[in-house]
Amino acid sequence: MEADRATLALAALGWILADSARADRFLALTGLTPDGLREAIGESATHQAVFDFLAAHEPDLVAAADALGVAPQALVDHRSVPE
Repeated sequence: MEADRATLALAALGWILADSARADRFLALTGLTPDGLREAIGESATHQAVFDFLAAHEPDLVAAADALGVAPQALVDHRSVPE
């Protein structure tokens, strides 16, 4: 699955939010609130936070990559690619 950064970030965010414990951890680590996330969902900084979150925890990185049909490295590589 070849996807641009924003599309991949949003797909990964959907995967993160599908699990309440993982979603809570994402919000806690990013400092976002549910309302803040809704407001910032299209921002590059939010996409960066998604990729950083996944890269920081290999089990999530591997599971997200598998669910999204991409290599884990593709998620890591998008950390430093501007939109």
